[in-house]
Amino acid sequence: MDLADLTTLRLGGPARNVVDATTEAELVEAVRVIDEAGDPLLLVGGGSNLVVADEGFDGTCLRVLTRGVDVVLDACSGATVTVAAGEPWDPFVARAVETGWVGLEALSGIPGSVGATPVQNVGAYGQEVAQTIASVRTWDRYDRVVRTFAAADCGFAYRTSRFKVEPRRHVILSVTFQLGLGDLGTPVAYAELARALGVEVGERAPLAAVRQAVLALRSAKGMVLDAEDHDTWSAGSFFTNPVLPADAAAALPAQAPRFEQPDGSVKTSAAWLIQHAGFGRGHGDGPARLSTKHALALTNRGGATTEDLLRLAREVRDGVRATYGISLEPEPVLVGCEL
Repeated sequence: MDLADLTTLRLGGPARNVVDATTEAELVEAVRVIDEAGDPLLLVGGGSNLVVADEGFDGTCLRVLTRGVDVVLDACSGATVTVAAGEPWDPFVARAVETGWVGLEALSGIPGSVGATPVQNVGAYGQEVAQTIASVRTWDRYDRVVRTFAAADCGFAYRTSRFKVEPRRHVILSVTFQLGLGDLGTPVAYAELARALGVEVGERAPLAAVRQAVLALRSAKGMVLDAEDHDTWSAGSFFTNPVLPADAAAALPAQAPRFEQPDGSVKTSAAWLIQHAGFGRGHGDGPARLSTKHALALTNRGGATTEDLLRLAREVRDGVRATYGISLEPEPVLVGCEL
């Protein structure tokens, strides 16, 4: 099977072997057998964060298709919700909003599976999963035991975690979220979302309104999957927003976005850097181009190869470095290829 069929970029050559795991027991057993055989392993959920080489993957692709949502309600602590790693993320967020579970509403429209969200500490519009994750249950491939990590032990930071730092060790089995109960979302922390909702930053809005506003904002940027829209044939944001020391941030142009961080560092916008380095929306002259809706997404316009995409990524990265002295880092996982 070509991995292009399993990724939102629709790129990537064949895997030597493909195995499906539909239960936690099947997932653990498959990983154990693959590891004992010494076979390279590639875990695939929604395929929304993978860039796979044209040559494919010389190993076993294990599709995580586990399902299950277990809920414990308490009037004081709210909803404790344990979700199987293979559950699709956005339908789970939709259920949370419909049910009155508070804390995930601004993460609407993000593709992929629940089990992938702790790895990158997925975030958008002022929310991160780290804010609501209580624990992550994993299979430890080194010690061959099931381990549960409390949120404090997950090493969450901007777009990273211990699961990203040690990518070959942990297979996420399920994620437990601690969510509030109510009709209003958490205080809106993102100015663009606040404007869309007609509220001030720090104010709250109905859960359903937050979800609809986020979906509309993401759709306008080509960040909600649509098979007919090539702007969504992407891995979402291809580069992470750079977090700079204060002195490096001071060297940016005055109009560059700046977001002060608790440790004194400054986060700026990768999309702004890309556009102001001369790479506008739709940039490119081949089948791989920047999205016509958002400069941070690299897209397959149909017929692209992974090398086409990487060539474009290198051009953008090198252009930003030459203009601003900042090296952009890719957000997706690169399989069998590199920038």
